Amino acid sequence: MIWLKMLIGALMVLVIQLFAQTRFFYLAALAPLFPTFTLISHFIVGTERSSADLKVALIFSMLGVIPHLIYTFVVFFSISYIGLYKALLLGVVAWTVAAAVLVVAWQYIQA
Repeated sequence: MIWLKMLIGALMVLVIQLFAQTRFFYLAALAPLFPTFTLISHFIVGTERSSADLKVALIFSMLGVIPHLIYTFVVFFSISYIGLYKALLLGVVAWTVAAAVLVVAWQYIQA
């Protein structure tokens, strides 16, 4: 199973690189949003846990979009001012903070 995950990851990187070199370069930003690893995650949870647990994981997956949106907004609005590398780093920091807040809030709600 680990080889399949590695192969899927490598294929996704290849697809992103190929899209980035075409006039449809913007599709390189859509490719990583294909639920490759989410499918694997949901399959594993769905086969090893109950249906109710899978539904909980699905809800958390939906909320997981929030840190991604925050990352995207931070990079979008900061790239003109601080350059690519710093904007990406700032976006990763923002994603990390947002993900941490999400996890803490989720644990609080689940308690």
